[in-house]
Amino acid sequence: MIGVVVVGAGHWGPNLIRNFHNPPASRVVRVVDQSERRLAQVAERYPDVAIGTRLDDALEDDDVSAVVVATPTSTHHVIVRQALGAGRHVLVEKPITTTSAEGLELDALARQRGVVLMVGHVFVYNGGVRKVREYIEQDVLGTIFYISMVRTNLGPIRVDVNAAWDLASHDISIANYWLTAEPIAASAVGGSWINPGVEDAVFATLRYPRGVLVNLHSSWLNPRKSRDITVVGDRSMLTLDDMNLNEPIRIYDKGVTDETFTPAFIDTFASFRAGLREGSITIPRVGLGEPLRAECDHFLDCIASGSAPMTGAPEAISVVRVLEAIERSARNGGREEPVGSQV
Repeated sequence: MIGVVVVGAGHWGPNLIRNFHNPPASRVVRVVDQSERRLAQVAERYPDVAIGTRLDDALEDDDVSAVVVATPTSTHHVIVRQALGAGRHVLVEKPITTTSAEGLELDALARQRGVVLMVGHVFVYNGGVRKVREYIEQDVLGTIFYISMVRTNLGPIRVDVNAAWDLASHDISIANYWLTAEPIAASAVGGSWINPGVEDAVFATLRYPRGVLVNLHSSWLNPRKSRDITVVGDRSMLTLDDMNLNEPIRIYDKGVTDETFTPAFIDTFASFRAGLREGSITIPRVGLGEPLRAECDHFLDCIASGSAPMTGAPEAISVVRVLEAIERSARNGGREEPVGSQV
C-alpha cells in the first residue's frame, strides 16, 4: 500500500483525499494545509488521517511514499521541489509551475532522484477525450482543419493566475494530446475587470503544425458553464460536450463537396446548398467513469511499475510554454508569439 500525503485541502484537495484514501492500493497518511478550519473538517471526515500545517513533518514520516499537491499555482515550484528533494513521488495539479524554466528544473530533479513526477491534467484521462483521440488516429475525421474550444463559467475567480492559466491549460493539454504536437505560435487578447492585471477572459488562437488552428475561449466571468469543443476535418466533423455525461460526442457526416460539383453561378439557396454535404449524425457510446479516479490510479501504477506517466513533466512543461506565449501576446496587443524553444 502506497502512503500518500495530500498538501492542500481546499477546493480540489478533498477529491484527491477521497481517491487516494483507498486501501489496499493506497491510503492518505497525512493532510497538510495552512487552514485550521479545513484541517478540522478533514479530521472529522477521516479520523485515521494525521493532519498538520508543516510539510517538513510529513516528509519525515517513513510511511509517506508520495506527495499530492493541490495548492495555488504560485506555490507549486517550492512545494514540489521540497518533496522531490526528499525522494518522494509527486502528483501536482496543473499547471506544473508558473514558468517553463521552473518546470524544467523540477523535471531534472525528479530524474536525478529516480521518482515519478506527474501533473494533474485530468481531461487527458476523460473517456470522451480519449475517444476523440481514437477517432483522429483512425482518420475518421480526415485532415484536421481547426478545433474550437470553449471553457466558461461564473467563477471561481483566481487572484494568483489568470483565466488562461486556470482554464485554457485544460484545453491546451487536450489539443496537444489529440494532435501529438506543440503549437508553433500563439496570439491572444484578454480583459481584466475584477482584479487589475489578472485577465478574467482570454481569447487565444494557437497555430499547430500542418496548418491546424486551435481557438480558445476561456472565462470565469460568464453566465453559463460550458465545456464545448468542435473538431472540423475534411471528412467529417465532431463535437464534444463534457457537460453531457450520457452522450458527450456527436460525429457529423458533413462537409464541403469538391469544387468540381459546385455550380459555376450560385443564385439560389438550393444551388448554394448543392456545394455542401449533409449526412447523418452518429452518437457513439462512451465509457463512463471518473477521470480523476483514472488519473490517480495511473499515478499509482507508474509508481509501482516505474513507467513514465501520460501527463508527466515534459507534457506539462509544453502546456506552460504555450501559456507563456499566450501571456506575451496578450501583453503585446495580440501579436503572434512563438512558442517554447523558438523564442
